Amino acid sequence: MSLAKRIIPCLDVKDGETVKGTNFVNLRSAGDPVELGRIYSEQGADELVFLDITASHEGRKTFAEMVTRVAEEINIPFTVGGGINALEDVERLLYAGADKISVNSAAIRRPELIDEITGKFGSQVCVCAIDARLEDDGEWWCYLNGGRLKTERKLLEWAKEVTDRGAGEILFTSMNHDGTKQGFANEALCRLSEELTIPIIASGGAGRKEDFLDVFDKGKADAALAASVFHFGEIPIPELKQYLKAEGVNVRL
Repeated sequence: MSLAKRIIPCLDVKDGETVKGTNFVNLRSAGDPVELGRIYSEQGADELVFLDITASHEGRKTFAEMVTRVAEEINIPFTVGGGINALEDVERLLYAGADKISVNSAAIRRPELIDEITGKFGSQVCVCAIDARLEDDGEWWCYLNGGRLKTERKLLEWAKEVTDRGAGEILFTSMNHDGTKQGFANEALCRLSEELTIPIIASGGAGRKEDFLDVFDKGKADAALAASVFHFGEIPIPELKQYLKAEGVNVRL
């Protein structure tokens, strides 16, 4: 039996509230992160991801106090990201209640950070988030600072380096698909899943229950992350899991 596929709500937090946008812009409020975290935990989400989406851009640290408040309300694995540049940041957030840490911009700027985190805390603690856009040249290029700065790194090449450096999982967000509700970047996801040895979390594009089926079936993803379809009640998690189970996907009910 293959490992169960995971359903992961994502809380993008800005100024203390959950927000959601389209293609990384036009953010609107989606509610209180502590309350949403509690609801998702009760609904049977497998994990929760909490991203302080402007921390890297604004050069500040993720709210440890809010992490603690969310952690107290949930009983599922909890990943936190945003503004993590050093081992002290990781330590502070693990102490605040996070189970895993997500690094993105800081890891591209200084890849040794991945080695340092996994060396001290183990691979299972380190999730490497990659925001990438499919450009007109047909290549997926990685971006920094919440999708604001294009880098010279290509998706697959960077994902392989991240794996080699010991990261436990990759959270890949397609900037082209983010918030569009038109389905996930299944071709790119499938390639990552086939060429890498660590789990791939798919992000960007969930709109219908069928999109989740496709991301596990065609995209070969290990987990699917979504935000607005959960925040605004468009797809209740228990209903989604029942649907996937009926379609033959191994999920925890």
